[in-house]
Amino acid sequence: MTLTWRDVEGLARELAARFPGEDPLGIDLPRLRGMILALPSFKDEPDAASDEVLEEIQAAWYEESAL
Repeated sequence: MTLTWRDVEGLARELAARFPGEDPLGIDLPRLRGMILALPSFKDEPDAASDEVLEEIQAAWYEESAL
């Protein structure tokens, strides 16, 4: 499965699975971008996401981690 910046929920699930001990809200946006770019399933333009998209992914990751 290939993920792009638009796959907010999918990215959140991948981040939660790959980084189970991380506090999503304690990660700054540049580090979050790097973590997403390092996901094997991520295939999109590295600089195509705005801060708002990164914040959406971060919030979705937080919600995924709370389950």
